Amino acid sequence: MIIRKSQPEIEIMARAGAVVADTLALLEESVAPGVTTGELDAIAEEFIRSRGGEPTFKGYKGYPAATCLSPNSMVVHGIPGKAKLQDGDILSVDVGVTLDGFVADSAWTFPVGSIPADAQRLLDVCRAALEAGIEQARVGKTIGDISQAVQSVTEGGGFSVIRSLVGHGVGRSMHEDPQVPNFVSGHRGPELKEGMTIAIEPMITAGAADVYIHDDDWSISTADGSLAAHFEHTVAITADGPRILTAKTVVLVP
Repeated sequence: MIIRKSQPEIEIMARAGAVVADTLALLEESVAPGVTTGELDAIAEEFIRSRGGEPTFKGYKGYPAATCLSPNSMVVHGIPGKAKLQDGDILSVDVGVTLDGFVADSAWTFPVGSIPADAQRLLDVCRAALEAGIEQARVGKTIGDISQAVQSVTEGGGFSVIRSLVGHGVGRSMHEDPQVPNFVSGHRGPELKEGMTIAIEPMITAGAADVYIHDDDWSISTADGSLAAHFEHTVAITADGPRILTAKTVVLVP
């Protein structure tokens, strides 16, 4: 069941989204060679709580940390720990914040120090795919229009869309209906209506689309060891266009 949000509820989500955006900005400043993922997670949790929020991920189905920090070939759900970042790495940072009963969710992939040109291109294309998907998040369009835009940009750039991981509705819970695939299937999905709130999140790789789950039952990496990127925004469908709730400043796309 798709739960459409009232304007006051969307405003609460925007406040949660502001905390998410500020957390990602803080972590971007903190990402550097020699820093551990555990140290980054501690920074994030302290900041989220200082803003009156709760780290949505912590305790979700037993997940042990406030953030998901996934380096290089790890796509999503990386558990922070003692691993140190190295110059040339890329790090996908996924943050969820619950505030006043509502959730906002966003992810960004950051370079660590100086990264190769091909890695930077992967990041650039993934971000462009996110932007293309958001552009389609309009009343009267379908979920499939978002999926098609993401897939077109990704594959047009020479990269692969991971098909076993999808975006999702978000609001009172971190995962709500509908699913938001990053590829086109025979089912175009539901029509987009005012008040829907969705997490659009391209997850792409420089190699093949196959992934595997690590022994920790959380971390997911590419099967062929190729680099992966992940960008995500929480977006509200409004009569005036897509409203990005997790941008540094809440953005209405014209």
